[in-house]
Amino acid sequence: MADDFMRGFKQRLDPIGTALDAAGTAAALGPLKQDIITLFKQVDGAIGELTALKDEIKKLVDRYKEREAESRTASAPEFDSARPVVQADHIGASTFIEKGWSLISLGDYDGAIKSLTKALSLSPGDVQAESLLGWAQMLREDYDDALGSFQRVLTREPANSLARINLGYICLKKRIFGEAVEHLSKAIRMANDKKATLYANYYLGLVYLQREMYEDAENFFRKTLELGPNLIEAYYELGRSQWFAGDQEAARGTWQAGFAANKFNPWGKKCGEVLASVSAGGAPPPPS
Repeated sequence: MADDFMRGFKQRLDPIGTALDAAGTAAALGPLKQDIITLFKQVDGAIGELTALKDEIKKLVDRYKEREAESRTASAPEFDSARPVVQADHIGASTFIEKGWSLISLGDYDGAIKSLTKALSLSPGDVQAESLLGWAQMLREDYDDALGSFQRVLTREPANSLARINLGYICLKKRIFGEAVEHLSKAIRMANDKKATLYANYYLGLVYLQREMYEDAENFFRKTLELGPNLIEAYYELGRSQWFAGDQEAARGTWQAGFAANKFNPWGKKCGEVLASVSAGGAPPPPS
């Protein structure tokens, strides 16, 4: 469909170019000016309509991500929406890096992996491409591949805290708790990235919650909320830590606070749902 769309404009463009080359008088050139102006305006209008449509598609992506988050038990680190700064290069790797970033932002992890793999074939060892590839693999839940990608990033950039918390998250998902604690604790000690420190505390809370070490889990979730009150999932998990530690009244208060903080957030909704469930005699999902 896109090819047909472009072909229609191209079929009108080529005759104008041919006529322009053949025009030998001012009289012959006159009509071509209007043809060029008309074609330009139509293309410009089509670009505007396509841009508006692209924005609508992005809204659909955001709505999809919200619905998807409702079914998660632990969210992956939030992907950085800042466009990567890449230098134009004669081999074209930068084009594939930017395309990979765009595809991750849109949730097309398969396409992103393909584009970033191409970037690395053109520029082996590029840290930015390797890091983005790890993100795409992790978000597609290809944890073994993502583990290798982020380990290669850390080999080249040992102080890359975001790569380290991603490794911690992957180890958490694979239930390799010792390595998860090691990576996440180191990210906290380095303290060179606020986002990494925030997520490191949150994932350490999840590690200790799954190991049924509820007091430690509670401490890390409280620290998470001090650093990032808008990370609503921390309210939900803090409440679970309190509930299974035996402090059910505190858990209810935490879930109420999480729901009040943002009742439209998927995790805020979860806080409201679990609060309703326990009020009816139920219990929150156990650590798993």
